[in-house]
Amino acid sequence: MAKLLALSCWRNLSPRPHYPSMPKYPKGQPATTVEELSDSTALFSVVGMTCAACAGSVEKAVKRLPGIREAIVDVLNNRAHVVFYPSFVNEETIREAIEDAGFEALLLTDGTDDKSVKVCRIQIKGMTCTSCSSTLESVLRGLHGVLEAHVGLATEEAQVHYNPNLLLNPNDILQAIEDSGFEAVLISSSEDFTKIDLRVEGAVTDGASMTPILDSLRTLPGVLVVDLTEEFSKISVSYKPDVTGPRDLINVIEQTGNGNFKATIYPTEQGQRNSHRREETRQYYKSFLWSLVFTIPVFLTSMVFMYVPGIKDALDAKVVNMLTVGEVARWVLSTPVQFVLGWRFYYGSYKSLRRGSANMDVLIALGTNAAYFYSVYSVLRAATSPHFEGNDFFETSAMLISFILLGKYLEILAKGKTSDAIAKLMNLTPDTAVLLTLDADGNVVGEEEIDSRLVQKNDVIKIVPGAKVASDGFVVWGQSHVNESMITGEARPVAKRKGDTVIGGTVNENGVLHVKATRVGSESALSQIVRLVESAQMAKAPVQKFADRISKYFVPLDEILKGWMDVPMQVIVISFTTWLAWFLAGRYHAYPKSWIPSSMDSFELALQFGISVMVIACPCALGLATPTAVMVGTGVGASQGVLIKGGQALESAHKVNCIVFDKTGTLTVGKPVIVRTELLTKMVLREFYELVAATEVNSEHPLAKAVVEYAKKFRDEENPSWPEARDFVSITGHGVKATVQNKEIMVGNKSLLADHNIAIPVEAENMLAEAEKMAQTGILVSISGKVAGVLAVSDPLKPGAQEVISILKSMKIKSIMVTGDNFGTASSIAREVGIENVIAEAKPDQKAEKVKDLQASGYTVAMVGDGINDSPALVAADVGMAIGAGTDIAIEAADIVLMKSNLEDVITAIDLSRKTFTRIRLNYVWALGYNLLGIPIAAGVLFPSTRFRLPPWIAGAAMAASSVSVVCCSLLLKYYRRPRKLDNLEIRGISIESSTDI
Repeated sequence: MAKLLALSCWRNLSPRPHYPSMPKYPKGQPATTVEELSDSTALFSVVGMTCAACAGSVEKAVKRLPGIREAIVDVLNNRAHVVFYPSFVNEETIREAIEDAGFEALLLTDGTDDKSVKVCRIQIKGMTCTSCSSTLESVLRGLHGVLEAHVGLATEEAQVHYNPNLLLNPNDILQAIEDSGFEAVLISSSEDFTKIDLRVEGAVTDGASMTPILDSLRTLPGVLVVDLTEEFSKISVSYKPDVTGPRDLINVIEQTGNGNFKATIYPTEQGQRNSHRREETRQYYKSFLWSLVFTIPVFLTSMVFMYVPGIKDALDAKVVNMLTVGEVARWVLSTPVQFVLGWRFYYGSYKSLRRGSANMDVLIALGTNAAYFYSVYSVLRAATSPHFEGNDFFETSAMLISFILLGKYLEILAKGKTSDAIAKLMNLTPDTAVLLTLDADGNVVGEEEIDSRLVQKNDVIKIVPGAKVASDGFVVWGQSHVNESMITGEARPVAKRKGDTVIGGTVNENGVLHVKATRVGSESALSQIVRLVESAQMAKAPVQKFADRISKYFVPLDEILKGWMDVPMQVIVISFTTWLAWFLAGRYHAYPKSWIPSSMDSFELALQFGISVMVIACPCALGLATPTAVMVGTGVGASQGVLIKGGQALESAHKVNCIVFDKTGTLTVGKPVIVRTELLTKMVLREFYELVAATEVNSEHPLAKAVVEYAKKFRDEENPSWPEARDFVSITGHGVKATVQNKEIMVGNKSLLADHNIAIPVEAENMLAEAEKMAQTGILVSISGKVAGVLAVSDPLKPGAQEVISILKSMKIKSIMVTGDNFGTASSIAREVGIENVIAEAKPDQKAEKVKDLQASGYTVAMVGDGINDSPALVAADVGMAIGAGTDIAIEAADIVLMKSNLEDVITAIDLSRKTFTRIRLNYVWALGYNLLGIPIAAGVLFPSTRFRLPPWIAGAAMAASSVSVVCCSLLLKYYRRPRKLDNLEIRGISIESSTDI
């Protein structure tokens, strides 16, 4: 799990192109001529390239240019190092090529360096629709120094990449957001420090009494910045976690105050966010209930009581001139709904119009105001005229606001559930931890229960049976079994003993453990996983561009109004046009008077059509169709042990029709063991393995470790000491040699012995051939110039590998194995699992070339691997899947990480992707269905033939229902279950028998 610390990245929006190999010199120029040219070097900072798969896109885009000698892209540091010929290309052209590939590029000069790009995450309050998020994105991208900005409507967050060397800092970004009419709270930044908020409680917490505390904190080593918010008695401290920690800060506060002050940590980021969402939900619920108190009587007096004898007469009674009791009652009851409960829409409209754009609040305010103030005009005219009989629409404005409040309440409630996966991950951390105090000899002299957030690096904590591990670390005392299923998905408890690593949030099954904390807070594996899921939810999937295009061209007048009017303003124009068309048609008698309902005139009928179009036309639900499904899908994947790095990976995975598997560590367990030993000379087996182990113990090769581990069986000690090996030499790809006990020992393959002119007996040749047929690797051992023995090493298949390949075939997915092992062993493994296409003895670049060949043949390719040598192929593939137990580089290069290291999770990842995109398509049906059907009906298309029209309050209900239905449709993914075929999969145990022949 330590490998998961490299996981925090999100994918770029652009699909990755696949280009053929590019020449290093301009087309049409002889290579000899180019070699004589002088070259130049440029260093670019590339933003948006946060995983190695994106690096391939940048490198290929640059190498397409003429005059590029070399291009090296460093994904970890967000750099592109380009060597080019100035006679053919310049820095600006290279920068434009990188941006054309979908990334932001900045040429690094003396004033900038490779660490100049910072990232901050900001929580945003007040966004109501896609117009808000799009407008805010434009504002942020317009700031000098901002390289890239992404605003998520569903997550209510912004992720901003900026260059602090251009005099821009997070406070400037927060101010720009607030100037745009939204509330902003900084969640995190990529500065080299940790920030914590402390609540200080005491008798007096004014500025004078807090000054000594602030001064003491500033003098504490490792503290960088101390800020005080007096009205909340909150102190914000930025510090270096390697030097100090939250417990030290609290101790300083309490000691400085002589016991008069008590300091505690503010709720976590997730807790604050949940608190804000609960408060927002409570406010909408309360507003909706109050709106019902006033709206139901308005509805009854206008729609029901008018048909009840007795009550109708009372409501029609005249107050002044033609003004009736019913009109006065509806006016009085609807006014609080319009101006008190609907105040949030006025405020939202003001902020939106102040920044020069319009959002859904503007449409609601205009629609309800039109109905309300026309009704006021009608009432006032009736009160001043003895003949005027007008009609009011107070029920329209009141019911419209009530339905929209209900819709917003349900939407916020549903959107909160889309992030349940993150909340569950965050809740894995225990509330408290038992801190141990040790003496100089390491003996426990005391223990104390503390808030788990106060655990610092190098603390030793006690984990009792049934308790959760408070932080990442390693066992210093005790042994037990730990349930890691909540992190890795692995159901079986893992044995832990001294020296073994543990993960924060896992559960200790039995036995007491003393654990030394190594990674706490945001550095922990759990925090890294949460950050990965959050980043994945922030990144837009390419399919989101479809929604953006639909939103952009949804309004028919967009081609005319494009460039100076956003979608809500276009909706206003459309609704005004609808009203004007019906009004003019009525004024000039284009339709018979019998079409007009008895309760209204032609102006009022046109007004109803216009308001209905205004309310229903804005395609807000489209903005939620993709991100809510991606949020739930990535969250469900994380809970199943499949970490998906964003929408790009999720979208590509559902198209996969060909999977390339590595062999060692992917199809096989990756832990070689000796299964057979054949001695060709008379000597004791213990002596033989003593010489071999003494030679191999200096090698890091997996086969060497397998030999040494097997040799331990012939020694009594757990960690035996082997004879000294002199003149040790490791020959890459062949084996090792050394001098042990004055004997020259060689351990390796046939090439090693052939290079030293050592004859290989027929018996040894036969055993090597037999091992190859059995998918085993043969190792030759030479002692003093003669072959003394042959070892057969087996790397057993992973449980369920055959069944997984079979299921993939039933899913119409082609399976190919590409390995660096010899052809005989590779073929045997392939036959055993059922793979027909095998490519053996392939180098890392050849694996990547094979992936490109498959892509050129029309396949959408996924690569599954675990090692450094798989990284190029993982980058080249449409979807790279890394085994969680693999290397850091493989995990960094992959798009999807299989945390349990089980092959069956390959099927889970593809199936989850397919289910997610089925849900996204269904979301589009819901979102577009409401608008495509609702707008024509609201505009009165059916009215001439059927006399059916859509009242504004029903249009408002439909608009609210569209967003709610889309979010609820996405939430159904929470009930995802992996394919039943995997549940019926029989996981076979691995049984390895060793034999020795002499």
